[in-house]
Amino acid sequence: QVQLVESGGGLVQAGASLRLDCAASGSTFSSFAMGWFRQAPGKEREVVAAISRNGYNTYYSDSVKGRFTISRDNAENTVYLQMNSLKREDTAIYYCAARFLSGVYMFDVASARYDYWGQGTQVTVSS
Repeated sequence: QVQLVESGGGLVQAGASLRLDCAASGSTFSSFAMGWFRQAPGKEREVVAAISRNGYNTYYSDSVKGRFTISRDNAENTVYLQMNSLKREDTAIYYCAARFLSGVYMFDVASARYDYWGQGTQVTVSS
């Protein structure tokens, strides 16, 4: 079992930055690949970024590539999402998720395959 708690969301103006944190507890954090997903009103949940167990490999959706950075600190049991140059279309509830994977270099972008989810944190970007 893994418990995930996101923090760091809020209301910002377009062009601003935010950092989301996701603190994990309850199991060996380094055993899990991690992902950040988001869901805007009326839209399906989509992957934003993903990171392998050891942090070496990452994935970004085209919509955030070059603006967002995912990272993790296995000693602190935390995964981060640094969001720069925020746009109105980034407005959504952001969720972190954990998936147990055997390979340390592996990550996953399919939300259906993730095992544990946080409660989500709202990010609102105004123009």
